[in-house]
Amino acid sequence: MKDNLIISISPHRKEKADTPRVMRGVVYALMPAVIASIYYFKLRAFLLIIVCIAGTVLTEAVFQKLRRRPITIKDGSALLTGLLLALVLPPSLPLWAGFLGAVMAIVIGKQIFGGLGQNIFNPALIGRAFLMATFPVMLTTWIKPGIFDAVTTATPLSLFKFDHNVVSTLYLLLGNTGGSLGETCAIVLIIGGIFLLIKKYMDWRIPLSYIGTVLILTTVLYLIKPAQYASPLFHLFAGGLMLGALFMATDPVTSPITKKGRYIFGVGCGFLVVIIRTWGGLPEGVMYSILLMNAFTPLINRYTVPVQFGGRKK
Repeated sequence: MKDNLIISISPHRKEKADTPRVMRGVVYALMPAVIASIYYFKLRAFLLIIVCIAGTVLTEAVFQKLRRRPITIKDGSALLTGLLLALVLPPSLPLWAGFLGAVMAIVIGKQIFGGLGQNIFNPALIGRAFLMATFPVMLTTWIKPGIFDAVTTATPLSLFKFDHNVVSTLYLLLGNTGGSLGETCAIVLIIGGIFLLIKKYMDWRIPLSYIGTVLILTTVLYLIKPAQYASPLFHLFAGGLMLGALFMATDPVTSPITKKGRYIFGVGCGFLVVIIRTWGGLPEGVMYSILLMNAFTPLINRYTVPVQFGGRKK
């Protein structure tokens, strides 16, 4: 009889989804946010998105060419990095600055570590952090949505932190506020997140623990001093929390690989966001919360790896 036993190395269970397919799925999930950003910020949003994507794709191709490595721009990771970077930038940012941020996102955030799968920090957030450190005024200048002329305004978080004015929850959901391209309209981000969950391109543990921690902490603060602290719904839908929790903190490369570790990662991000927004000098803390927890990911993985069958805890 023919022997049907097949001996092979792990992994023995293979998923249908490969890297290009997952990257395309995340890009599709971001399309509602892209459409909303172009609707509210017009040509500025469209051009900034194109420039950032062109910057990341070209930089990755050139960098890999110079290192004599296979060019992997077809996997979609560079395109996704450029798109995410554009969505966390203000629409008033000059195009040359967006291109520079895209170059730094790939070089410093990705290729310097060895490429896809080896980077420690989220590349898009590294690009934004570089621009924030280099051009802080540009990164904190906002314009009103739906206006062709650049009329400056403040983000909802800035209005509350410095003037104690609360923006309507309806405006936060629909996007009629100042802010980065992809963070003003919370409802389209939620739609994209649901798509990722349905397609299983995202693990629900990180966004649940991230958003849940913010919700619990802000509820406690609001109940203690409602006149001083903003409501939980305001914190959930204002700023970049939805974009960060659903599309950036869930990056499989820079987040923990274990289920327990993902809960810890999300809780840590939530604590940092509330601390920075409430007592920090900046109105927003999503970018810093994710980058700081990215640094702890190797440590979280080390202490949350389950014991192998037949083994023992060290």
